[in-house]
Amino acid sequence: MPRPIKCRKVCRLPDVNEFRPAGGKSRCVILTVDEYETIRLIDREGFSQEECAGFMQIARTTVQQIYNSARFKIAEALVDGTGIRIEGGSYTLCDGSEKQCRCGGCSKHRSMICDNNQRQL
Repeated sequence: MPRPIKCRKVCRLPDVNEFRPAGGKSRCVILTVDEYETIRLIDREGFSQEECAGFMQIARTTVQQIYNSARFKIAEALVDGTGIRIEGGSYTLCDGSEKQCRCGGCSKHRSMICDNNQRQL
């Protein structure tokens, strides 16, 4: 029997949950919220896979699998001209109770911005 899927910690839901190319097909590739979060943390925020794993409270190998799946889906959407919809997945939202989340997305941590607009580490 396979192990149960552990919920992944996500700081916030995306502001926009669907993207469609102009003149593209009506079909959408489904990107889960946890896949979106790995893309956001690794590619946008510059986390390593190990840092991303620590933030999401899962194993680094799990992050690698989620990240590879997300990259494949994004590539599929770009190459095939389909949309991307972000929904579903196994995740829990960050409750802001941690001392330091580094992502700046939790309402508790949005105020922790330095004067030079750099996130505190």
